[in-house]
Amino acid sequence: MDVQGTVADGFEPVRDAFAENFARRGERGAALALYLHGRKVADLWGGTKDADGQEPWTRDTAQVVRSATKGVAAAVPLLLHQRGQLDLDARVSRYWPEFKANGKERVLVRHLLSHRAAVPALDTPLTPAQAGDGVSGPEAVAAQAPAWEPGTDHGYHAQTFSWTIGELVRRVTGRTIGRWVAEEIARPLGLGLWIGLPEAERPRVGRIGDVPAPAAPASAGPRVRPKRSVAEAYQDPESLTRRAFGAIAPTPDENDPDYLRTELAASSGVATADGLARFYAALIDQVPFGRRLFAPATLTLARTEESTGPDRVLVVNTRFGLGYMLHSPSSPMLGPGSFGHPGRGGSLAFADPESGLGFGYVTNGMQRGVTADPRAQALVRAVRTVLTA
Repeated sequence: MDVQGTVADGFEPVRDAFAENFARRGERGAALALYLHGRKVADLWGGTKDADGQEPWTRDTAQVVRSATKGVAAAVPLLLHQRGQLDLDARVSRYWPEFKANGKERVLVRHLLSHRAAVPALDTPLTPAQAGDGVSGPEAVAAQAPAWEPGTDHGYHAQTFSWTIGELVRRVTGRTIGRWVAEEIARPLGLGLWIGLPEAERPRVGRIGDVPAPAAPASAGPRVRPKRSVAEAYQDPESLTRRAFGAIAPTPDENDPDYLRTELAASSGVATADGLARFYAALIDQVPFGRRLFAPATLTLARTEESTGPDRVLVVNTRFGLGYMLHSPSSPMLGPGSFGHPGRGGSLAFADPESGLGFGYVTNGMQRGVTADPRAQALVRAVRTVLTA
């Protein structure tokens, strides 16, 4: 594979790991960007723009990043809190009165961000058109009875995060979440990322596709398997896992221009690797972005553990701060202080304040998995090796 782009001196192992993903891990098209203390130290891309095509990936190619969208969306309520416009410890019904229906009177704003609101699934799934119309989703999640006592446990709100966070932002600001991100974050910082893709940007977006992952190497010892994997739970139509990921049915065509225009805070974001890396770098560092997005207190909120332990939806143990996944065995990032979000099937973006790193990886080859894609993890390991050398 002819890898394009550059790396700073000392980051050559990262370039090697990126190339190895094409040779050994089934990569079709991908990009990686890294910022260290605000300075770009890696800008790599390779393969094809479409998972099933021949047109080459270019510096400006963007892709749907699925749940990596959540990390971008989560910044909005945190920044509103930083500006004094949103109380994280207030009941959601203070801003959105209809939400308190059916036993959700005591749900707090912080519960929405930490996956403790207990509404990860809908009794009646929405169609793709309803999911993105800006009305049906908020109405459905407001009417939904909780799956457990809110605030007492956590379970990944795979799809409903779109409507809880999106509607909260609309009620507080009068703007959709996509518009808020565009006007307050992406345009001022020059980021290639969108929640609700403008038509003018459509030509740069590649097509994603499912690609098989290479077989894992044989192990010399016995394999230790969890009692039930997320993949096994997903196969059970009655499981909370299946119902949470199936809150939109049938599954939307993520290459459809109509889907790309939707403002789903959980899943429909489109980004370049550079856009994601610069976003996370700007959360923690003001150089060369002119200003740091998160004040120190807000940064602490983002990565202070709010939820930990067995996840009612993802089955494995997970850790969440306010809106962000935190470094854990099930979702490894650079180190204990890292916070960010993976996208199901491949993408990963995060910040590591201790090292000053902003990391963004996007791919068009969707492989089976939710939180620890082997291609992304190979890149993380290479970065860790470089920074600890």
